[in-house]
Amino acid sequence: MAALPVTGARERGCHHARERFDLESTTMTLHRPDTPATAVRSTPVAERALAPDLARGTMLLLIALAHVPWFLYETPVGATMLHPIEGGIADRIAQALTVIIVDARTHTMFGFLFAYGVGQLYVRQTSRGTDPRDARRLLRRRHLWMLVFGAVHATLLWQGDIIGVYGLIGLIMVPLFLGRTDRTLRIWIICLLVVGALITLASTIAGMTQTPDAAVTADLQRLSIAETDYVDSAAIRFPTWLVTLFSGLFTLALPTAFLIGMLAARHRLLEEPARHLSLLRRVAFLGILVGWTTGVVQALQHVGVLDVLPPTALGGAHFYTGIFAGVGYAALFGLIAHRIDTRRTREALPVRALVALGRRSLSGYLAQSLVFAPFLAAWGLGLGVHLSSWSAALVAVATWLCTVVLAFWMDRAGVRGPAETLLRRLTYRGARS
Repeated sequence: MAALPVTGARERGCHHARERFDLESTTMTLHRPDTPATAVRSTPVAERALAPDLARGTMLLLIALAHVPWFLYETPVGATMLHPIEGGIADRIAQALTVIIVDARTHTMFGFLFAYGVGQLYVRQTSRGTDPRDARRLLRRRHLWMLVFGAVHATLLWQGDIIGVYGLIGLIMVPLFLGRTDRTLRIWIICLLVVGALITLASTIAGMTQTPDAAVTADLQRLSIAETDYVDSAAIRFPTWLVTLFSGLFTLALPTAFLIGMLAARHRLLEEPARHLSLLRRVAFLGILVGWTTGVVQALQHVGVLDVLPPTALGGAHFYTGIFAGVGYAALFGLIAHRIDTRRTREALPVRALVALGRRSLSGYLAQSLVFAPFLAAWGLGLGVHLSSWSAALVAVATWLCTVVLAFWMDRAGVRGPAETLLRRLTYRGARS
């Protein structure tokens, strides 16, 4: 469900290049009161924080694993995130791992990183002499174009688009919270967590007393994928995406992760992990523990090992704890980045390849839809009807690996991601130098 992850030192003239926009933003420079207003410039690769790019590149694998079950459009599903109710051993393992590690966890981590990038971009621009009002207008244009990107993506390919959701959250949250004190952000984070907990409690109670038909819900969500006519499927996708667009805001998980990311950016948690190792360790351990604990219960319930509550009663808690798991994942990548820098292994091939994809994560995200939709949906080749959970997971992994290879090749060639380039140009069109 915007983060948005220059390319390499091979690029010429980066001193006057425009700012980079991906499912992120980049680093912060120290404020100098006498700094004159200058043209917006890209951040050199050597100055970019490792953790956000590494996290985005790696977690796009989990995004692929989260989305591909939707394309099993003729398989009967249960009440757990469109996962089939039946399957062999390999299918059950794939379903359980996806429920525990992936479902309702990746979108909050990207929401955290999106806000982190917003905070860093704003500080960097103002520290270079940009008027704060111009910096805010820049962010507003960026988020408006993200909303447009999301609408186009949803209409053409994938109703579960998250780019537009991040754009909407940015349009609402930035004017309300950018520039607020740490204390204000902490109070709002606590309030949102408390309200979210109350909503979760209410949904759990409702789930114990009512049993909605999971099959009907799944069929509605997969309606555009099961449609054999492309035009008709597009007509279904757009209004379905509109529901996703506003539900992403009202469920409170993404706004909460956004505020946590904005607070983290102020203290440079991911850029200077060595200064925050104790905090990062606590957040990573406790966040992932909370998220995976509810995930394990949900997974065991789904595969039939446990039968403690009606399946729908656990959904709210599983979604709510995704906030903690997503932030925990971000903290974990801060620790991994610190270890990589300590051991001086940034140039290792796996690190370089994952970071290359992270810097092009918007393009990598859209590339998944270019594979899944035409190949798996009924209006395309319809291959999704022949897959089960384990084979669909293999398709997701293979697709992600292809984007890693392509991003690494583009990085070596000094080529930016096409989606990032387009978003940057649209954002800066008409901007004052």
